[in-house]
Amino acid sequence: MKKITAQELRNKWIEFFKTKNHTIIPSASLVPENDPSVLFTMAGMFPLVPYLMGQEHPGGNRVANIQKCIRTIDIDEVGDNTHLTFFEMMGNWSFGDYFKKEAIEWSFEFLTDEKWLGIPLDRLAFSVFAGDDDAPFDEESYNHWLRLGVPAERIAKLPKEDNWWIAGETGPCGPDTEMFFWIDDGTPAPANFQETASDKRWVEIWNDVFMEFEKKSDGSLVPLENKNVDTGMGLDRVVAVLNGHKSVYDTELFTGMFDVIGLSQDILSGDEVRKARIIVDHIRASVFIAGDGVEPSNKERGYILRRLLRRAMVYAKLLNLQENWLKALVGKVMEEYNEAYPELVVNSAKIFSVIEGEQDKFGKTLEKGLKEFSKLFERRMHHPGDSVATPPQQGGENSPPFQGGVPTEGRGGGLTGTDAFNLYQTYGFPLELTEELAESSGQEVNREEFSSEFKKHQDLSRTASAGTFKGGLADHSDIVVRYHTATHLLHKALRDILGEEVWQKGSNITAERTRFDFTYPQKMTDEQKQQVEDLVNKWIEADAEMKQEMMPLEKAKELGAIGLFGEKYADTVSIYTATDKDGNVISREFCGGPHVEHTGVIGKFRIAKEEAVSAGVRRIKAVIE
Repeated sequence: MKKITAQELRNKWIEFFKTKNHTIIPSASLVPENDPSVLFTMAGMFPLVPYLMGQEHPGGNRVANIQKCIRTIDIDEVGDNTHLTFFEMMGNWSFGDYFKKEAIEWSFEFLTDEKWLGIPLDRLAFSVFAGDDDAPFDEESYNHWLRLGVPAERIAKLPKEDNWWIAGETGPCGPDTEMFFWIDDGTPAPANFQETASDKRWVEIWNDVFMEFEKKSDGSLVPLENKNVDTGMGLDRVVAVLNGHKSVYDTELFTGMFDVIGLSQDILSGDEVRKARIIVDHIRASVFIAGDGVEPSNKERGYILRRLLRRAMVYAKLLNLQENWLKALVGKVMEEYNEAYPELVVNSAKIFSVIEGEQDKFGKTLEKGLKEFSKLFERRMHHPGDSVATPPQQGGENSPPFQGGVPTEGRGGGLTGTDAFNLYQTYGFPLELTEELAESSGQEVNREEFSSEFKKHQDLSRTASAGTFKGGLADHSDIVVRYHTATHLLHKALRDILGEEVWQKGSNITAERTRFDFTYPQKMTDEQKQQVEDLVNKWIEADAEMKQEMMPLEKAKELGAIGLFGEKYADTVSIYTATDKDGNVISREFCGGPHVEHTGVIGKFRIAKEEAVSAGVRRIKAVIE
């Protein structure tokens, strides 16, 4: 079986699906447009949900791409052999075009044909939906694999928890078929996959989802008129297993990053390896997040970026990395991904500025954290039974690493788990850091108590962040669609009043309000806000027509269409144009919709608040009355 590099895999994927008449579309931004339910694009299908729901895609009914993704829900698992914060998901989609037969045949061809990946069939296994009281056994997929020459023993029939996909509680759903690779070079793959599917040496490498039903609110499944295909193959994982690596961190994507910061996984201890992996993973993710316009802050996406950066810097301090490690690593990430994502180099000055700026801010919070540690330490040393008040909350793990200042003498009961958790939550001191500080003075930390406090924190966080992904807007209700159209008018009005340096950085639209982020270096004056509000209402009263057109990207640019700052668009794009009754263009933007047909139905537009989000980025919250 031949080895393969990440770029070779990217190229083969794109070339293969071009031969199958797919439109190759660019990766969407990591920042979802108009989606209030997720902070980052977490899977290849997320930007395409509106098209899986029936909206027309500018690229037609067959598309394929390689999508940038960020996943932070299991950040504490990063550093093992498989978990990553940033990853690339290769996918191909059919919007009411081909279905199971073609998808399965093409998956088999790409995996086994010598022209593509050339994986021996005896290293592969497959699973299909077994069926239950709600939906039948996926006999069609099962038979397609058999016709391709897959032995029946290598096709497992698994339940819904393994082989069924749905985006939420209701909506499009259906069975999936998954493909597995046997990673143990020294032991032949077992003949019977049904009996060995739980063996960790079987690694899933591809998943074909077949959306053929709609789940109703009463739990019933109704066949869809237009059936869709959504597939996903993780690039990092496939490169690792095809090259015989035990970990995704052993691929060429990471080895150069370890080299540039002077670390080798071969000579580090187990816990040091985990710290080193967290450093390279978090900085790689941070480069991509900053490259899509996010800046560190104490809220939402900015908080995630800050947490990743500062967590990496804590571990860099614990591993005693050289002073210029961060700049060198950021540069190496850009070098590694320059061919696949050249925009990283194009935006390199901004990315370096954002990341190094966050590094410079560490000292301010660091001193407070060290003082709090000393205070807790002294109190526990002299009064081990006393309770210690919880410090004021300052944003969780968005704080600086330890750089010295630990007391040098100690005795007594040691720090409690609650003390350690307060340091973690308020100043960003990981448990390992607090333990090392305490140990240097002969103290211990109650790990069980810390774990209990941490679990409470996780449970609260999950409850607070729970939600259902719907794709696109919060919903397609009348009020949300009106807000969406008003947001386009707001974008144009801001550019007319403040100048063409204004660009959309993101938006969040619900049934209660629109929230619009844009580039602008200073606070808007009351007069400017009134001018923008008046202009939007003028266009609403003009009852302008909203018209959608599909056109080549170059034509859209020639016509002056505006969109999300830094976004990459496909060769054919969807453009919405607002035109008054005299035929004058009011606004023209890249957008998939939906919008009202005439602006007169929107209602009275009012700016409720204008505020700073980060350096050079402002936010407007507006309502319709």
